[in-house]
Amino acid sequence: MKATLQCVVLDCPDDEVLARFYHALLGGEVNRLDRRWGLGGGWSTLHLPNGLVLCFQRVAGYRPPRWPDPTAPQQSHLDLGVPDLDAAHGEALAAGAVLLDDSRKAWRVYADPAGHPFCLVREAA
Repeated sequence: MKATLQCVVLDCPDDEVLARFYHALLGGEVNRLDRRWGLGGGWSTLHLPNGLVLCFQRVAGYRPPRWPDPTAPQQSHLDLGVPDLDAAHGEALAAGAVLLDDSRKAWRVYADPAGHPFCLVREAA
């Protein structure tokens, strides 16, 4: 059997806040109607221009990962390719990201408003 990836789901304390955060970084459409799932009640979506879908699920008592602490591991993270790392850095911070690590030249590690680590990665020219 071959499955089809429908979406990536991130747990969070506030689904709408996280959907809007990723919208600011990636564009797309927040909470577009989709026959595969309903909206509201702690569930928000972001349909990206390239066809991928991120979903955000509100979880009571949510505890964020603490990168790079192995006692509260990342669980998962997103790598977001950008043509200009410095410009994207400013946009990510303005949208509400927190810089976690900028020790590498080709990428930087951030946390989204719910504490999920994600990387901005310089795309090859």
